[in-house]
Amino acid sequence: MSVQSVSWTAAEAPENYVLGHVRAVLDDRLVDDARIVVRDGLIQQVGPHPPGSAADLDGSGLTCIAGLVDAHNDRLSRACRPRPGASVPVEFAFQSVEAELLAAGITTAYHGVAFQALSAVGIPIESPTAGAVHEVIRHARPRRLDHRILHRLDVRCPTGLSELRTRLDTQGTQAVAPLVSHEDHTPGQGQYADPATMRRWLVEAESMTPERAAEHVERLRAERDDHLHIRDSTLGWLGELAADGRVRLAGHDPATRADVSALAQRHGSIAEFPTTLEAAEAARDHGLHVVAGAPNVVLGRSHSGNVSAARLVEAGLVTALTSDYLPSALLAAGTELVRLGFTSLPKAVALITAGAAEAVGLTDRGRLAPGRRADIVLADVSGRWPAVRRTLPAAAP
Repeated sequence: MSVQSVSWTAAEAPENYVLGHVRAVLDDRLVDDARIVVRDGLIQQVGPHPPGSAADLDGSGLTCIAGLVDAHNDRLSRACRPRPGASVPVEFAFQSVEAELLAAGITTAYHGVAFQALSAVGIPIESPTAGAVHEVIRHARPRRLDHRILHRLDVRCPTGLSELRTRLDTQGTQAVAPLVSHEDHTPGQGQYADPATMRRWLVEAESMTPERAAEHVERLRAERDDHLHIRDSTLGWLGELAADGRVRLAGHDPATRADVSALAQRHGSIAEFPTTLEAAEAARDHGLHVVAGAPNVVLGRSHSGNVSAARLVEAGLVTALTSDYLPSALLAAGTELVRLGFTSLPKAVALITAGAAEAVGLTDRGRLAPGRRADIVLADVSGRWPAVRRTLPAAAP
């Protein structure tokens, strides 16, 4: 399959064009030979391609979906520090990650910016500070896709709390409330309910010896109750912000019904990466969005030993999939769910487009429908794994 040569690049789609002869994935059906008309950067028409009508771009039968919306992307932080002891300028990392996201079909990305002094496994963060990353994301030009910020707050970290307060106070009123996710990676709960998971990560990713990793984990467990007052104060403050509509609140790694109930009581909207079936069911019962990891689907399991995301989708519990640490997994997870027979192609695509957009409060994108942003992706899904052939983002804000 191929795309006809045109005079504009994939990163510079014009405000007005006609895309023809594509297999369009709509909310509830597929249109095998479709035409999409774009005017002023918005989709104007979607329907069967009229016989004999011309198109500015011939999709040659490629599958056409709305641009992918990634609600939790940690790729930038990893690109800033590609390996222990090696850090690169954040501007360079940002430029590299933007190209990677476009190649994966992602047109809206929420970059996870960590407001904390220590990493998830309790070691000093060597990559640029949250403030530096925050500023690059907000002010980088030119922007080839819609970059947004997921403010990730460690609830036991006073310095992260102070910096996030300052950031939110200086941002002013926004059309869409800032997205904030609170997390607590202390061993013995959440993602690291089994401390062995953190020990293994420290050995593999941080090059610690097994003995040093074990000592490190035990020290974190011994110290965790020293910061309970900070955690309680932080959660109370976040609940007040969410109640007033000043932030859209997500809870990271809920494991129990009690975790989800507490999140709902503090006016949370999203359960991110529930680690158990029980937590995902509770989130559904409370009317929360459930965001699961696309890499979990591609791997066929959770790398942390938690619940299978594919099984949660099969049970109808997932609102959205997100790339987490692997952008190319987002579309691949969608097609993998179809291959496994867990859902249909329109429903799988919704998990990485419309469902994700709704979870983060964006109502102007995520569907191939009139009036929506013309974020469009052409992909070949005929093989074992999908291949993005062209990403056509609408003009970035």
